[in-house]
Amino acid sequence: MRCVPCTVVNSAIGVIAAAAIGGVVGANAGVATGTGVGVIVLGLSAASIALRGYLVPGTPTLTKKYFPDWLLRRFDKDSHTRAAVSADENLDVETVLMRAEAVEPCENVDDLCLTDEFQTAWSDRLESVRSEETSRAELADILGVEADILTFEEFGEAFVAYADETQAGQWESRGAFLADVAAATELEVRLDGWQTLGLRQQSQLLYVLRLFLEECPECTGTVAIEEDTVASCCRSIDIVAVSCQECGARIFETNHPGDIARSA
Repeated sequence: MRCVPCTVVNSAIGVIAAAAIGGVVGANAGVATGTGVGVIVLGLSAASIALRGYLVPGTPTLTKKYFPDWLLRRFDKDSHTRAAVSADENLDVETVLMRAEAVEPCENVDDLCLTDEFQTAWSDRLESVRSEETSRAELADILGVEADILTFEEFGEAFVAYADETQAGQWESRGAFLADVAAATELEVRLDGWQTLGLRQQSQLLYVLRLFLEECPECTGTVAIEEDTVASCCRSIDIVAVSCQECGARIFETNHPGDIARSA
């Protein structure tokens, strides 16, 4: 994948170099000649960036070292979309899930656990949505669209749903998608006002619930929390993830460890 910050930096260098060289030549040989030389230099710079990805070797190292992290995040925003939903200050996730009798205080530790009833119901719904036909029908019901306009695609580990070729949702894996569809179907029955929640709020509740999974929704393997580092061309991001130990499906992922603490 092309390093966007590197392209920006190299393009700026190319423009500056073209202007400087053109200016020097123009001062000695005339404006027309200087302009022509500047255009040639700019064209060669653009060709180098297009073909090799850079004008100055080592730019990725320079951008990673000297660009502030907030600026690199701006470039990462569109190129590495994660399915994870940021915490919504207007939604008390713990209170809502407890009202739905989905979670309750654990017996032996100071934490929250799934209620036995919800865990059983969620597992039963997972069994029913594992087929593509059923999961498509359930997602169509959640989105309020016809099932025949929905299509699914997988890009690497990511699982993406489209409605009439417009992206309707993206998840870390098919397993994460199945978990959300099954949980949404169950919460709709248990939670008064589920339909009145915005899509962002619904997604946040489903996202947090995935933390409580002990079994992979896709292959029924054991899941575990792990820490990892994802490196882009310009920076490294520490993430916390829940993954299946057997099939490798990524069930949950966040680069904000505070999300774990808030939902625990």
